Amino acid sequence: MAGIVVVFDFDKTIIDCDSDNWVVDELGFTELFNQLLPTMPWNSLMDRMMREMHAAGVTVGEIMEVLRTVPIHPRVISAIKSAHDAGCELRIVSDANRFFIETILNNLGLRSYFSEINTNPSYVDDDGRLRILPYHDFTKSTHGCHLCPPNMCKGMIIERILSTEARKNKFIYLGDGSGDYCPSLRLRAGDRVMPRKNFPLWDLICSDAKLITARIHDWTDGGDLERVLLHLINEIVNGDEDASAGAPFIAVDCKFQTIPMASHEALPQALRIPN
Repeated sequence: MAGIVVVFDFDKTIIDCDSDNWVVDELGFTELFNQLLPTMPWNSLMDRMMREMHAAGVTVGEIMEVLRTVPIHPRVISAIKSAHDAGCELRIVSDANRFFIETILNNLGLRSYFSEINTNPSYVDDDGRLRILPYHDFTKSTHGCHLCPPNMCKGMIIERILSTEARKNKFIYLGDGSGDYCPSLRLRAGDRVMPRKNFPLWDLICSDAKLITARIHDWTDGGDLERVLLHLINEIVNGDEDASAGAPFIAVDCKFQTIPMASHEALPQALRIPN
């Protein structure tokens, strides 16, 4: 084993969209979604949207068909496989939901590469309606974190993972959204955080990079994600963590300067995966 735990966000990190928005938009419920959005938390709204879809005759099978067409950069797929083959343990921490995530991963043949998925629970009830529940039941108690949405504190999940893993393990955390900031703050010296450039997590880190103890390496698309992630894995495995020569992307005073790399092939755009 490589002694490395790689933790992925899901939406806009593994896949190149927000899975909730993808389902709502593709099935024609965008207008209703936007009307209801100011009235309730996002997680509650998605459960409400599943109710509205069921009442309109949309089946779980139709939802699955839409999920099988989400865009994903092909190099993200190869990055996941390469990291797993290198002996890394792969986990997901996501504010999507288990039904969406597992449907997509199963369609891509990637479910077995992840040892754990931490996300909002979901299930199909006896009436055939998909239910989406909060990871943390905020109707009963608060998780107490002002940085995170009421249904999930990713930082608490990362703290639990850190406390249960062997201390020798190094962590690499990949994310894009504001919900990924809290777990980024919990990482230790020697860990790595990979924020997607020009997305909310990147902006929050840029606001005061000194608050982040982990090393910061940005990425822009699936090709960058693959190159940066595999470089970091090789760096940790080879014990060359202090070397900067050849490092593909290093944060410098939160300007996220790019160190020139050797030329490489142009990367394909994100693909919609066929059924």
